[in-house]
Amino acid sequence: MPTDVHLPRLGRSVSPPLEALPERVLQFGTGALLRGLPDAFIDDANRAGFDAGRVVMVGSTGSGRTQVLGDQDGLYTLCIRGLREGERVDETRVIGSVSRAVAASDDWPAVLDLARSPDLALIVSNTTEVGIADDPEDRPDLDPPRSFPGKLAAVLSTRAESVGYRGGDVVILPCELIDGNGDRLREIVLAHAERWHLDRRFAEWLDRSVTFCNTLVDRIVPGTPDDLPALYDRVGYTDDLLTVAEPYRLWAIEGGADLATRLPLTGLDGIVVTDDLTPYRERKVRILNGGHTATVPTALLCGLSTVGAAMDDEVVGPFIRRLIRDEVVPSLDIDLAMAAAFADDVIERFANPFVDHALRDITFQQTAKLGVRVAPSVRRYWEKMEEAPPLLCVGVAAFLSATRPGEIHGLAADAAADDWRARWEGVDPTDEAALRAFAAAALRMWDLEVVAEPVADALVAIERDGCRAVVASCFDA
Repeated sequence: MPTDVHLPRLGRSVSPPLEALPERVLQFGTGALLRGLPDAFIDDANRAGFDAGRVVMVGSTGSGRTQVLGDQDGLYTLCIRGLREGERVDETRVIGSVSRAVAASDDWPAVLDLARSPDLALIVSNTTEVGIADDPEDRPDLDPPRSFPGKLAAVLSTRAESVGYRGGDVVILPCELIDGNGDRLREIVLAHAERWHLDRRFAEWLDRSVTFCNTLVDRIVPGTPDDLPALYDRVGYTDDLLTVAEPYRLWAIEGGADLATRLPLTGLDGIVVTDDLTPYRERKVRILNGGHTATVPTALLCGLSTVGAAMDDEVVGPFIRRLIRDEVVPSLDIDLAMAAAFADDVIERFANPFVDHALRDITFQQTAKLGVRVAPSVRRYWEKMEEAPPLLCVGVAAFLSATRPGEIHGLAADAAADDWRARWEGVDPTDEAALRAFAAAALRMWDLEVVAEPVADALVAIERDGCRAVVASCFDA
């Protein structure tokens, strides 16, 4: 990462930390999402007097961030950029919640020492979606165990032994983006305990003293900004871990009133403790993720390349807004006022002027994503309204058009690419009957036969008149 030799490096001499607090949080991972969401929340909690404590980060990927954090005394800059209620936001602050960082491969005993600490209260992780996976070959005698669940099992076993299997309560908040992340992590830890022949009291202690929470995190944390040198000049120092995040943030944690009282984060804006994550997950998958999946092929076929450009486009922008507000939101089976408010947030997030989110990047594995994120909205809208959602049907048709060989229009890798080539073989895009048959057959993979006719109509029109003309016609009186 570039630095300016004329500026000092971020550290205690540049930004003195807050009053030292106990190390209450063990965090597996050092990446941008953790720095931009959980660690920022913990910093907020400490500044508000909640005494969430300091974070010890554990790095396992060899990224070098543990060394940088050491060089910067655990400090880093969070830059909040985006829109908040229509106003541009561009703010920076130093996050002081991190005490230190440890490389698991270099100093695993230090991690186990923290496991024994009476101050430890939270364990946080983000080891990517594949991090919560069972490795039957993992072993407790490795230094450290090679998988994240194996490391966690070793940490918890060490803690249980240190407290004599009495007390030592800890809450585990995995931030990996999989459904039931806490439940799945607990299952794997117990599987390791059985394979490793841990003390029979361990499982009982786990039930009494360890709370595995299912969670949902939502915040866009982009990569290194293009104007990094200008940011350095603005803050007056260099920072090799400067982290950019959008204003919107959510950390939804599944649990009851008892958990809410135990968490030192409860009450912060963006922290939700709920006994059911379903509505939060449903609105994210269908509105945020589904809004992207349903509209990106349309934007690409209209000659656009970024989400921001699509939102600013006089034809595509209204298409995206109305598709989300008028078709996706009504299709949901959650509180519609909650869904509508989230939709407004999503639309504002899509319009973030500081983020150049490439449309092509969003199309990765689009076939599977459409089935999970968009098809349920189409089916439920049909069931509730007894008619097809016209804009969603155009979005599906645009995806079908974009899969045509030679007319990929920027779609990224898709495991179904060979299947689409085979489906298009022999189909003349100027032959209306052939296109209708193609659409009807393709829609069966997502159980969308009920909208075969309007999707086929839109596909025929896109191939004949172009996608921009079709989208514009959606708003004709």
